[in-house]
Amino acid sequence: MTLKWREIGAGLVVPVILIAIWQAVTAMEWVNPQVLPSPLAVLKKWLEYASPMTPYDPSAESWLSWVFSGELLRDTIGTMYRVVIGFLVGAGLALPLGLLMGSSARIYTWFNPLLQVLRPIPPIAYIPLSILWFGLGNPPAIFLISIGAFFPVLMNTIAGVHHVDSIYIRAARNLGASQTTMFIRVILPAAVPYILSGVRIGIGTAFIVVIVSEMIAVNNGLGFRILEAREYFWSDKIIAGMLSIGVLGLAIDVAMNKLNKHLLRWHRGLEN
Repeated sequence: MTLKWREIGAGLVVPVILIAIWQAVTAMEWVNPQVLPSPLAVLKKWLEYASPMTPYDPSAESWLSWVFSGELLRDTIGTMYRVVIGFLVGAGLALPLGLLMGSSARIYTWFNPLLQVLRPIPPIAYIPLSILWFGLGNPPAIFLISIGAFFPVLMNTIAGVHHVDSIYIRAARNLGASQTTMFIRVILPAAVPYILSGVRIGIGTAFIVVIVSEMIAVNNGLGFRILEAREYFWSDKIIAGMLSIGVLGLAIDVAMNKLNKHLLRWHRGLEN
């Protein structure tokens, strides 16, 4: 536990130094506060952004509803909804296709040329088509996010299946394992580390895409709020929104890292 807190403390050293420099630069008025507000101004705006927009009235709404009435929480919920749905769609399509392409040379030959043509196209390039096909709102955003999550999961799944140690496969064959048993009990577990790496990358990509899509196709979410703040030259709110995205992304990455470590304890030779 002590070592863990030491690691957290060591990780905070650089951010604290950077914030101190930032505060010093703005306090000495070396930059226009409209261009770069001070950390204290950003913190104040972030608290306003997170706070409920109206005073609590027990006769009008419940306390829980009032707490979640702040812009930040509503925008975060909207953003996370799009990320989760888009990622599930993209990963849900990529995982079975990746397993099939990795385990079957014929299927790989069929699909690989098309996928290699589509893979370099950034999800942002699909924005005009997504609006044309789905209009505005959540559907185009989810479509773009699913594309962003699809290829990292797909390529890592294929690589995971291709990199299964041949010793495992030969041992399973010598023990008389059927193709189905070999796939479920040997190939799939051995490919899990690669699949989870693809999932982690896919979630990060989904977060990038959702912010861009919210700036164009929807009227709420963290990306939309940053664009709105830009229109009014609210630089403190822009930075507050950016920091909110960073903290949210960090929390998701830490959670994914812990999940990966838990699921791959067997891979590192740990029993408990």
